[in-house]
Amino acid sequence: MPLSRAALALAAAALIPTLLAAPAFAADSPGTITGAAATAEPDPGAGVNQLSDDEVRLAIMRILADPETGPAVRAAAQAAMDGTIVDQRYFLETGRWVAQFEDDRVAVSRILYLAQQNNDRTVVREAGKALETDTPEALRTFLETGYRLAQAEDDRVAILRILADPTIGDELRAAAQTALDDGSPEALRFFLEHAEI
Repeated sequence: MPLSRAALALAAAALIPTLLAAPAFAADSPGTITGAAATAEPDPGAGVNQLSDDEVRLAIMRILADPETGPAVRAAAQAAMDGTIVDQRYFLETGRWVAQFEDDRVAVSRILYLAQQNNDRTVVREAGKALETDTPEALRTFLETGYRLAQAEDDRVAILRILADPTIGDELRAAAQTALDDGSPEALRFFLEHAEI
């Protein structure tokens, strides 16, 4: 490992806690870096071309250090770090978003598979739509909001089925009704995960 690369690795290792504490990158702005990746008196919306080589490398190290980074993005980030600065800039501008699209497609496919196993019809329908549309925006929207809402609808149906059973006890009936009255996705899911049915 050349001396400059070793020095960079040591500096990055020292900065990782700071980088992790900084605000995340703008998820809806491919090619735009914000937060700790832009240093000095950076414009928060500064493009990759305005970052120094070291800032580019630190931005990629931050992505690699993030536990939420998916496998395709992680592999692309590591390949960029093993390459040239041109590869690294390409990753931040374009490659990251291509890899994120792949990670999102895999995530939606997994959700679809589990929903089919659980007979969660609304989730199956909405995940299927996202996969059929097959755009980064459709997949990301499903993962960020669509899945939660579709699962809530399936959970509501499951609770109504429980309430329709005349043999359930008063305590379970009251808990099911409380979850329905609350109506939030979290309350519905909590009831289904914790009720003794």
